[in-house]
Amino acid sequence: MEGENRPVPGPPYEGLFADGHLVLWTLCSVLLPVFITFWCSLQRSRRQLHRRDIFRKSKHGWQDTDLFSQPTYCCVCGQHILQGAFCDCCGLRVDEGCLKKADKRFQCKEIMLKNDSRALDPMPHHWIRGNVPLCSYCVVCKQQCGSQPKLCDYRCIWCQKTVHDECMKNSLKNEKCNFGEFRNIIIPPSYLTSINQMRKDKKTDYEMLALTLGKQWTPLIILANSRSGTNMGEGLLGEFRILLNPVQVFDVTKTPPIKALQLCTLLPHYSARVLVCGGDGTVGWVLDAVDEMKIKGQEKYIPQVAVLPLGTGNDLSNTLGWGAGYAGEIPVAQVLRNVMEADGIKLDRWKVQVTNKGYYNLRKPKEFTMNNYFSIGPDALMALSFHAHREKAPSLFSSRILNKAVYLFYGTKDCLVQECKDLNKKVELELDGERVELPNLEGIIVLNIGYWGGGCRLWEGMGDETYPLARHDDGLLEVVGVYGSFHCAQIQVKLANPFRIGQAHTVRLILKCSMMPMQVDGEPWAQGPCTVTITHKTHALMLYFSGEQTDDEVSSTSDQEDIKDIE
Repeated sequence: MEGENRPVPGPPYEGLFADGHLVLWTLCSVLLPVFITFWCSLQRSRRQLHRRDIFRKSKHGWQDTDLFSQPTYCCVCGQHILQGAFCDCCGLRVDEGCLKKADKRFQCKEIMLKNDSRALDPMPHHWIRGNVPLCSYCVVCKQQCGSQPKLCDYRCIWCQKTVHDECMKNSLKNEKCNFGEFRNIIIPPSYLTSINQMRKDKKTDYEMLALTLGKQWTPLIILANSRSGTNMGEGLLGEFRILLNPVQVFDVTKTPPIKALQLCTLLPHYSARVLVCGGDGTVGWVLDAVDEMKIKGQEKYIPQVAVLPLGTGNDLSNTLGWGAGYAGEIPVAQVLRNVMEADGIKLDRWKVQVTNKGYYNLRKPKEFTMNNYFSIGPDALMALSFHAHREKAPSLFSSRILNKAVYLFYGTKDCLVQECKDLNKKVELELDGERVELPNLEGIIVLNIGYWGGGCRLWEGMGDETYPLARHDDGLLEVVGVYGSFHCAQIQVKLANPFRIGQAHTVRLILKCSMMPMQVDGEPWAQGPCTVTITHKTHALMLYFSGEQTDDEVSSTSDQEDIKDIE
């Protein structure tokens, strides 16, 4: 009985067949996801190549985006989309599948008119449908536009007027565009077309042509550094292209300022304005290009320069009333309004000549152009340490707050180490040819502007003492001393005053021995024994915005009034 209940073993190949099934399913479970992933990546790369090919051949300024910042509808199929492409010149927004159709169907902004015969005629509106800005209102019925959850309503890509679908009458469709609120700073396509025709006819009387645009026409050129401000410059370029003529907007990392400023030579004399979007270094780069225009004999085309601060310190922009830093807190349209309201002023620019010591030194003296300040000592050491680490890993230093934290770290380190002590024994200082006896200092700072160190009014200090105010257009330099990094920190929080050495038209500093850190406008280096001579070089035409006053400016104004009362 026991033998009868015992199971009969099957053929030997059945176990092999079961193992083969197991191996097959295991291979499928491993290889199938790999194959699907490979196929998806291949299709994705094909789509990317297809998009890039369209982008390269298109007249639109297409940009990819993974997520639109507001409810968006495709301008071709009308479907709601979360990602796709948009044109940073005319504002079209499309789904990836409708990109080719949109590129053929819709026309982008015309930099120049194609037909010369209608160059001087007024332009009609260029309407595009849907995705109007939030809180925009119809020019006909004055009611809000874009309130329905679908592709609806129209916007003119030049004057930015919006209108409801039902309010779009034939008369409005054929209405001429006056370029809207920013007509006085936009370069119309008709103007460039006429200029092109005049150059063919070898005529250069641009003044008569500009009279048709009015006496208030002061065209604006945008020079933005796309690498400044945590790459905020890249987004600003697109926003300015939407509001202005794209030919007015330049990325200085792709088009150097000296080339971009040649557009000024096609404009009426003394009419152009330039908005520099970047840090103090970018502003200095543009002002150097302006000086090159003077050398070329283009003084009549020199523009006035405004600043949108995207850097870390931004002391020059703070001095000129443009603030200590821009982080998108005000709309780009308001920035343009501020530029239109700004007043012209002059800014002193100085030549800094560094001559190395030694009988066998055959190298030419190094020359720098100073807009903000020159320094030797702890603040230059902090800048040098920061610069060295940023060169090694630039991606880690893209945040303004992080950069200031790194400066704080190096300042705290120098408080303990005191690498710049006994500076008075290593240098000699002359102001307008007269030698000055120095106390036991660690640093000397030569100022051209009111602000220093990321927003501190160094010359005024705590504001409890009566001193002539620092100006940036009086041909005078303010020279102060600091006792160390801790003293610098006390000055920045208004707990101490600097050691005021004096004011002068010419400053001469002799480094007798040792290697010391120096900087000009935030560009640091380590310097051996040398002679540093600072003399006046030229003036720059700048734009000053007085719309808002900081607490420091209010206190400085009150100090100035006190000085007048004493006098």
